[in-house]
Amino acid sequence: MASTTSTPLGNLLRAGGRAGKPRKQILHPGSVGLLVGALAVIVGSMLPWVLTPLGNINGLAGPGQLTLCGGFIAVAGALIPRRWVAVSHSFLAGGGVAFVAGWQLLRLVQVSEATDAWGQAMPGIGLVMVLGGAVILLTTGVRLVRTPAVAPPS
Repeated sequence: MASTTSTPLGNLLRAGGRAGKPRKQILHPGSVGLLVGALAVIVGSMLPWVLTPLGNINGLAGPGQLTLCGGFIAVAGALIPRRWVAVSHSFLAGGGVAFVAGWQLLRLVQVSEATDAWGQAMPGIGLVMVLGGAVILLTTGVRLVRTPAVAPPS
C-alpha cells in the first residue's frame, strides 16, 4: 500500500518533527578564480622553466617547489568557506608565487647578460603559466576585497 503523505512530510514525521540543519556552502564567490589560478600554478611548477639549446630546466629542480606550495595554499583558500581566508590565501599565494617567478625572470636576464648569451636561455611554458596563475590569484583577491560580503540566507 502506498503512503498518503508526501516524501518531505514523511521524512519530517520520521525525524520526530525536527527539520535537519541546512548544509553549509563550501564554495564562495572567489573559489573558481582561486582554483583556476592554483591549477595554473601547480601545473606550471612541474613544467620546464628555462629552455636552453642543451636541454630544459624543470621548475621542480629549483624554486618551482616553492610555487607548488603556493598553489596548494590557493587550493586550501578556495575550499575553506570563509571570506577572510580566501582573501588572505589569494594574496599570500599570489604574491609569493609572483615574487618567486619574477625573481627567476630577473635571474635569467642576469645570467644572459653576464655570459653575453642573449637568446640562448629563454623562459619556458612553466614559468609563463606560473606567472599567469599568480596574476589570476592576485586579481581574484582584489575582486574579493572590492565586492561587498553577502549575508547568508536565514
